[in-house]
Amino acid sequence: MWSVFLLIFIGLCIGVAAWLFFLWATKSGQFDDMEGPKYRMLDDDKEDKK
Repeated sequence: MWSVFLLIFIGLCIGVAAWLFFLWATKSGQFDDMEGPKYRMLDDDKEDKK
């Protein structure tokens, strides 16, 4: 029975850590521009290739 409580506690700790990581990522601007990268990869390189 003790191992069940330990696993529940570890699961809750991992869940809280993931939630805090998600909050940090949103506050630091990781999800600001969701459309830009998919169009940026289609742009041609501006460098002249020899």
